[in-house]
Amino acid sequence: MLREPDVLPEWQIATWLNVEAPLEWRELRGQVVLVHAFQMLCPSCVAHGIPQALAVERTFRGEGVRVIGLHSVFEHHEAMTEVALRAFLHEYRIGFPVAIDRPGPEGDRLPCTMAAWGLRGTPSLILFDARGALRLHHFGRIEDLALGAVIGQLLTEARAT
Repeated sequence: MLREPDVLPEWQIATWLNVEAPLEWRELRGQVVLVHAFQMLCPSCVAHGIPQALAVERTFRGEGVRVIGLHSVFEHHEAMTEVALRAFLHEYRIGFPVAIDRPGPEGDRLPCTMAAWGLRGTPSLILFDARGALRLHHFGRIEDLALGAVIGQLLTEARAT
């Protein structure tokens, strides 16, 4: 399940929600970071990915785990506006930071971070260790127990350094 540590390119964000200032990778060092890439109209994201991200955020609050949403729109662009996303976040009580992926260049339907990170679709889960190295890059649903085990391993590694 785990890959060799790897570093992804920087994210390219149009707007940050649920934070006072944009998040920078340097601020996240020392924490395990779970990035949940989603679309608000993605059935699997709504049924599985978002509830899982919320559960991780609740379960590991104060334990050195940071959950960040990445709203990467590659379809239904007209329906998935920032205003609609703000309402969605309110309705689903999503309080963790959410980044809106910067749209791709003219004629490219893939948003910038999604393309740069090689995401195959949504939901995608990207997990970084406390050093900022990529440790898990998973497309689709991942079982809660498997995810919890990886997070536990990364927290143990972080505490050992």
